[in-house]
Amino acid sequence: MSGYGIDDVPSIDLDEGQVEILSNHNEHQAALMAEALIQVDEHDNVIGPVSKIDAHQGSGSYHRAFSVLLFNSEGKLLLQQRSSDKVTFPNVWANSCCSHPLHSDEELNDTDYVGTKKAAIRKLEQELGIDPSSLHVDDFVFMTKMRYSARMNQDWIERELDHILMLTADVEINPNPNEIATVRWVDYEEMEALLLEEREADEAIAPWFRCIAARIMTEDWWNHHNDRSALLKMNDDLIHDMGDVTHMLPNAEGADLLTSIMEVKPLIEQRIESSLRASRHERLGNAMMHLIEGGGKRMRATLPWLVAKAVGDSHSGLLDIGAAIETVHSFTLVHDDIMDDDEIRRGRNAVHVEYGMPTAINAGDAMLAIAFERLVMAENLEPEDVAPLVNRIAWMVRRVSEGQQMDIEFEERLDVSEENYIEMIEGKTAVMFQICSEIGARISGGSQETIDLMSQWGLALGLCFQLMDDLIDILSDSETLGKPAGSDVAQGKRTLMVIHALDQPDSPAKKRLLNVLGKGEAVTPEGLKDGLAALEELGSIQYARSRAESYHAKAHECLDMLGEGPALVALRELTDFQLARIH
Repeated sequence: MSGYGIDDVPSIDLDEGQVEILSNHNEHQAALMAEALIQVDEHDNVIGPVSKIDAHQGSGSYHRAFSVLLFNSEGKLLLQQRSSDKVTFPNVWANSCCSHPLHSDEELNDTDYVGTKKAAIRKLEQELGIDPSSLHVDDFVFMTKMRYSARMNQDWIERELDHILMLTADVEINPNPNEIATVRWVDYEEMEALLLEEREADEAIAPWFRCIAARIMTEDWWNHHNDRSALLKMNDDLIHDMGDVTHMLPNAEGADLLTSIMEVKPLIEQRIESSLRASRHERLGNAMMHLIEGGGKRMRATLPWLVAKAVGDSHSGLLDIGAAIETVHSFTLVHDDIMDDDEIRRGRNAVHVEYGMPTAINAGDAMLAIAFERLVMAENLEPEDVAPLVNRIAWMVRRVSEGQQMDIEFEERLDVSEENYIEMIEGKTAVMFQICSEIGARISGGSQETIDLMSQWGLALGLCFQLMDDLIDILSDSETLGKPAGSDVAQGKRTLMVIHALDQPDSPAKKRLLNVLGKGEAVTPEGLKDGLAALEELGSIQYARSRAESYHAKAHECLDMLGEGPALVALRELTDFQLARIH
């Protein structure tokens, strides 16, 4: 392994694609991307080794890191500007030394954070040329931890569980130009000025250092930098949750929708499973997990997080809220399949088919209760925020139930109007997008104007989503849908297309539609295909598409009012998601 003067650096073989990606980077920095880092969960529990490139590429993964704050005896802090050769975050100004302990017995040692401190000594030599014999692990004081994500661009991200160490030593430094462009010593006032001043993108403050300096590090740390006993009284075992701080980097570029979802989807699914598996009854727990295990895009679940990133501050409580909303959504799907007599969901048996009707109903009821349990346990919420949050989610559930009841009743009515239909899908589908977006804006600290704007965006997005979902049921094949294509027509559902078609004058095409509408299993595949063709001839499919496109345009208008930012990339792609599926 190049880059260190040692041969026992743990590493992981990279695949051909990764080698190709790194071929465009500095060879020494590229070689370091094979290092075996320590992958951890949100609570700093070790999962196992992960290559440096896997930890930082695409959606990345949480891994253990450290940030050294090196003071001299005059009370000045050493800052470094990262080299332009760095693969991630080149040229940014950061704290004295920031890197990773490696997945080795020595640096995995958690006793008094000895492993992290040994890693710090190793990197202080490699980056700053500090003689390791001049330092000892006891010279470092562990202060606290923080968890954060910061994206540089579509390809590279930092997702670290950072151990923050303080060190006071008058040492000789000889910076490695492959790691560090330049250094400077600053006092407290100079550092504060750096944080406040406008800086060019190629001399920006690193997001993680801005978090440390502005949110964690107090003036008392400076005043007692050389007093070990005083510092030990200030340290803690907390993990400060910084959320996603990409917006702190002036030239950051956001990731696409899939990558943005994958950053947090596993974390949300862990929360869902831990809640649903907590049931004392195994069969009930399995029934509740049946739909979750069937997969899903988790768009509603990740939406509070994605919106919060775009308009304000994010934190892990948004993932708890997302898990609660996804559990509510799954509960509605379980009952929806029962009411619609649908046997297939996400390519597998519906819950009532797999576990029987009574267990499916019971599982749905339990999921609703568990969702509210998760909601009130959400991290980082102020006590005064909990009751309004519960109220809005409860209102959402009620509106979904009202929308579902309207949908049921529409199957027996011929006089369903377009206004009736929009009211129904607003409750059944769009309100979930609306509340997810509204909550994301509210919990992130957005202004009331922003909250209202994102609520409007979510509503328009949800209406577009349902209209497009109706179209996809007509225009896609059964294998893609995971259920029979055109089943909504066979069941007699009053979609906008059907309502439009029934409003047309009597004609052979309308008669062909009526021959299959609501006939259920009596409809042959050929007859259903002919009925769907009749919808096309009546102009009903194009009419529904045009209405979907109008809501799509409204959603983009809302996003235009937010201004630009890296997180807007995913929200715009989400706005286009359903529309793109049939273009």
